Amino acid sequence: MAQTVADQLIAQLVEAGVRRIYGIVGDSLNPVVDAVRRTGGSAKGGIDWIHVRHEESAAFMASADAQLTGELAVCAGSCGPGNLHLINGLYDAHRSGGPVLAIASHIPANQIGSSYFQETHPDRLFVECSGYTEMISTAEQAPRVTASAIRHTLAGDGVSVITLPGDVAEFPATASAPAYTAPARATLVPDRGDLQRLADALNDAKTVAIFAGAGTIGAHDLLMDLAETLKAPVGHSMRGKDIVQYDNPYDVGMTGLLGYGAAHAGIHDADVLLLLGTDFPYEQFLPDGEKVTIAQVDANAAHIGRRADVHVPVHGDVGATIHALLPLLKAKKSRRFLDAMLKKHDKLMNGVVGSYTKDATKIRPIHPEYAASLLDELAADDAVFTADTGMSNVWSARYLTPNGRRRIIGSYLHGSMANALPQAIGAAFAYPGRQIVSMSGDGGLSMLLGELVTVAAYRIPVKIVVFNNSTLGLVKVEMLVAGFPDFGVDVPATDYAAVARALGIHAVHVDDPADLRDAFEAVLEHDGPALLDIATDPRALSLPPTITGAQVKGFALAMSKVVMNGGAGEAVAMARSNLRNVPRP
Repeated sequence: MAQTVADQLIAQLVEAGVRRIYGIVGDSLNPVVDAVRRTGGSAKGGIDWIHVRHEESAAFMASADAQLTGELAVCAGSCGPGNLHLINGLYDAHRSGGPVLAIASHIPANQIGSSYFQETHPDRLFVECSGYTEMISTAEQAPRVTASAIRHTLAGDGVSVITLPGDVAEFPATASAPAYTAPARATLVPDRGDLQRLADALNDAKTVAIFAGAGTIGAHDLLMDLAETLKAPVGHSMRGKDIVQYDNPYDVGMTGLLGYGAAHAGIHDADVLLLLGTDFPYEQFLPDGEKVTIAQVDANAAHIGRRADVHVPVHGDVGATIHALLPLLKAKKSRRFLDAMLKKHDKLMNGVVGSYTKDATKIRPIHPEYAASLLDELAADDAVFTADTGMSNVWSARYLTPNGRRRIIGSYLHGSMANALPQAIGAAFAYPGRQIVSMSGDGGLSMLLGELVTVAAYRIPVKIVVFNNSTLGLVKVEMLVAGFPDFGVDVPATDYAAVARALGIHAVHVDDPADLRDAFEAVLEHDGPALLDIATDPRALSLPPTITGAQVKGFALAMSKVVMNGGAGEAVAMARSNLRNVPRP
């Protein structure tokens, strides 16, 4: 059989190291899927087709696969509605920087522009969520477009999208494919003048605080040397948690709505704030540039200064910058500022965050914080956690403990619901034999509930922990602090354990906190897929470490509206569920 354009495309992906394509088969995509079939699967050096239930999930799976491994991951969707479903997961992958290539099949080439059945224009639709998108129109063009798509996403340009009409995919291949090349990533060294200005600012400052993000990956030990030299407390973003927090005696937690600990105080009270490899988006949680001197180091120059007024910009890889900076610094002698922030952090962690887990075995409904702390205690040392956007993000931020081997990912930049389970599936295919835990909210799980069928079909040994409070908890918080009574956020109670069992998945439902430890152990140790459905307190809210007057005013206004509408009991119950976590002087 002569090689087709589809065969050639798949051969190029095999050469680039791709072993899986996540997607749903169908019409215009069939030539590509058949080319995958003929490779014989990964066991024979080819590619496996991972049949999912929704293309959005396919893109989330590829995103997780790519983020965790750093290797090329691929998803695919058929023409029209099929590839349109990819778009939300591709936004997540693009904003997260995962090297993902999407194959968007298209209607027959001679029908494009005629309002044909299922006609869309994927070469236009995916422009905003990709760094490279191109349509293949001829067999001669095809291998170079595929090679370019691979190169662009591996080079860090974000998602690449290939639009391939179904009839073109069946054309005989007529041009040879360019040789696959994958050079090692270069190190970006900062300008010497900028480096000296940074050293001068840090040497002149009495106190320094560091706020670090995902851009510090690979530079943990250098970061610790820098913190010791500057006697600086180190806060981190959510994406930086598993990179920065472990083996870190300078750790003061996070800031922002998910925040905890003394990070907020540290970055506001220092003379100089040093931002390292972070594009933290919430400027309201960053200090005023008129009161604090802000320095920023980032390998992406576009990130520098777009969140806060930066006085000392440095363009370079964080590791290379710290390595070159350390010899220029004068070690600070006083630990007074650092010790004060560490003391404050310890008090907040033990008195505020820790208060939720104290005597929790006697409190019903189950406090989600207690569930998260048990998960942290009992999960494997090298577990990979995925967390749904919403309250699951909060509990993972505050209660999961990184150790240098665990990984924690979520939809941190795109902020999509329903990411946790499909990301866990992608992680499980990337790391067979490793414990993968999905921290799912009931809202997120129900949105892409069909992927439980994917778990059952492949017997994927993910552990799905459902924080089931029958409400959209973080949305409720957003409404209350803005002065709105919560509305439209509650849903009927659903027994997700029963749903999972109907699919042949081992599942346990728990509503008594005294049973929770045994249930966790049974689910985490189960050989195969397992789901733990935890009935958690719907009134347990997340409070940031620093609460503004406007938030207090909004919350009080919302509570008064709740009471006036006959919800006095609800207001009292909410207060009882959360009073222990209100920050106190």
